[in-house]
Amino acid sequence: MSDLSPKPAAGVSRRTVARATAAAGLAALLGAASGTARAGAATRLGARTLDVSVPSAALGRSAPVRLILPSDFGTRPERKYPVLYLLHGAHDDYTSWTRETDIEAFTEGRGLIVAMPDAGPTGIPSVWRGGPDYETFQVKEVPALLARDYRASGVQAVAGVSTGGYGAMAHAARHPGAFKAAASYSGILDTTAPGVPAIMDAIVARENLPAASLWGNPVLNLLTWRDFNPRARATGLRGTALYVSQGSGVGGGGDPLPGILESALWPSTQGFARTLALMGVPATTHFYGGGGHDWAHWKPEFTASWPVLARALGVPE
Repeated sequence: MSDLSPKPAAGVSRRTVARATAAAGLAALLGAASGTARAGAATRLGARTLDVSVPSAALGRSAPVRLILPSDFGTRPERKYPVLYLLHGAHDDYTSWTRETDIEAFTEGRGLIVAMPDAGPTGIPSVWRGGPDYETFQVKEVPALLARDYRASGVQAVAGVSTGGYGAMAHAARHPGAFKAAASYSGILDTTAPGVPAIMDAIVARENLPAASLWGNPVLNLLTWRDFNPRARATGLRGTALYVSQGSGVGGGGDPLPGILESALWPSTQGFARTLALMGVPATTHFYGGGGHDWAHWKPEFTASWPVLARALGVPE
């Protein structure tokens, strides 16, 4: 590995170099270091939380990532940290986890970076047919940024809700070994199960995009659909700590839509879990009666999954 530490130029004292290095370290903490400048603008939102704009070759544009830094980030400049990636759902954005949960307070003092990358308006973090590559953005580009500018250690876990749950399992399955753990809360885990292609098409269509712009036609382009299907790629999850939760939906008062959406995904998640069991891939599962496709149910599921994620990351439970 090459030595990237600054070398004193002729006529420049070591004290001058030391001062410059210290100033650069302080600027990094405040989101203004040269590395962060390469990444784009960083907006400080609180003592530990900031939004970073990341120029992405995979997307052909800059895209945001919300970061929650460790409590001791500014006082332990020698320390590297594991990263928990939290992925948002459909028709939402990278701010959802801080908007809908207490993730900032929850991770206080636990010694990890939390990264919440953009997945576009559909929330499907995949390689779109002839379009943006959110998979590379989330699996390659954002981790490279965190390693370069925020002292990420390379130990990673990923979790997500709905289409973000799809992303968590798809990323882990398609990149074996990249994540120590993956968790899905009401995720779309078998994209070719009966009725699920129609759900995927509806998510895409709601953003006024052609259905085929994702993976093509689910029949004519079946091999592509299978290639991005967590259930079909389940062998890649061997060795990854897994948590899968899903409600049966149906029933309950109020708005029926969350229950209907949850029940529509129940069979595909059950099929995903059966495939893991048949393959001998261990997973912690929580299938519960009722429930809805909403944060009221995802928040307690994240808390329930935390021991799995924490052990994989090597941080306090």
